[in-house]
Amino acid sequence: MDKAEPRPLIRDMATPSPHLGRCARAIRMIGALLPAALLAAAESARPPAAEYEQRARSRDGIGKFYFGREIAQVMGHQGAEWLERPEREAEEQPAALVAALALKPGDVVADVGAGSGYFSWRLARQVGPGGRVYAVEVQQEFLEVLRANLERRGVAAIVQPVLGTARDPRLPAGACDLVLLVDVYHEFEHPFEMAQALVRALKPGGRLVLVEYRGEDPAVPIKPLHKMTAAQVRRELAVHPLKFTANLGLLPRQHVLVFQKE
Repeated sequence: MDKAEPRPLIRDMATPSPHLGRCARAIRMIGALLPAALLAAAESARPPAAEYEQRARSRDGIGKFYFGREIAQVMGHQGAEWLERPEREAEEQPAALVAALALKPGDVVADVGAGSGYFSWRLARQVGPGGRVYAVEVQQEFLEVLRANLERRGVAAIVQPVLGTARDPRLPAGACDLVLLVDVYHEFEHPFEMAQALVRALKPGGRLVLVEYRGEDPAVPIKPLHKMTAAQVRRELAVHPLKFTANLGLLPRQHVLVFQKE
């Protein structure tokens, strides 16, 4: 009895397999679902205490609440002139703040929500040519203003502008000795995810410093949603591997809240 001709072990590649089309479709479906799956995984990583709530928005808010606090609307790049106002020196005493940070030559710092670069160039002068300042913004227009200010101050080689997103400052992991947020945390649309990313960017023992207008003081002439109490900041950051170390009472209108990566 003649044996049947054996089936080839390797299929002629010129002849498409009927299974290839199904496999390709499955791969495309997985690829389309992957971003949603990653987002869902990130959402599930947030502890229950750090949930977001949607409510009716106020005039200066976005209707999204975190630990009972409504998140403020982001100041647009059109406010660059306000950031550079001459009276800011007296109102915020930036030189005193930068001195209190006790930066050393060669340090790596992130200025998150850098705006026009008001603090970026000051930080650059502290860390010197051997250091690095990451100036993070989510608005490209602000980065253009920032670059011009850095050039004028002669520190453009030290400062690296970074276009971040509402969830991710796009900082290298474990790179920063200090991350500074001046009057910006209250505007984060995704405060948990952003703080999580900032902690990742810190070296072990690195510092996260938040400067916020004092919400406890009604005399501070800033819209309520653009101020924060020290207790609220500490409550929100308690869900991260950070140790609160100090509230430096050195500025006329703002808290300087210092946290250290554990």
